Amino acid sequence: MSYKGPYKPNNVQKYKGNPTEVYYRSLWELKCMRKFDASDAIEEWSSEEIAIPYYCPIKKRWRRYFPDFYIKAKNSKGELTEYIIEVKPFKETKKPVPPKDGRKRRRYLSEARKYINNTSKWDAAEEYCADRKWTFQVWTEKSMNF
Repeated sequence: MSYKGPYKPNNVQKYKGNPTEVYYRSLWELKCMRKFDASDAIEEWSSEEIAIPYYCPIKKRWRRYFPDFYIKAKNSKGELTEYIIEVKPFKETKKPVPPKDGRKRRRYLSEARKYINNTSKWDAAEEYCADRKWTFQVWTEKSMNF
């Protein structure tokens, strides 16, 4: 099985956006898509349809962030709640630990850049969601329970 590819929603009426342009970029994203598509609690969902502007401190310019998912779901009380969800490996959500010998290795520098970029995106997403009374969440393999 490929780790990326097109996804065809079964419940097209629930997909907010173009249902012929849905792509997963990891098996975790594919699992989420299947769950959102099949769940009765999910009223609407979309994948990479929202663009959030953010300042990238690495490139020193404004860029656009396309979060993995938007969902509108019913909570346990039957109220509708809207979420923006990012799916990431757990290691990319934690600040990298510098090498013990004090030298800045390529791998550490790459991980540090990725972490800085991710936190910049997530800060912008938090603000975007707060303005709309939505919730922003980062899901990892440790937090997904399906």
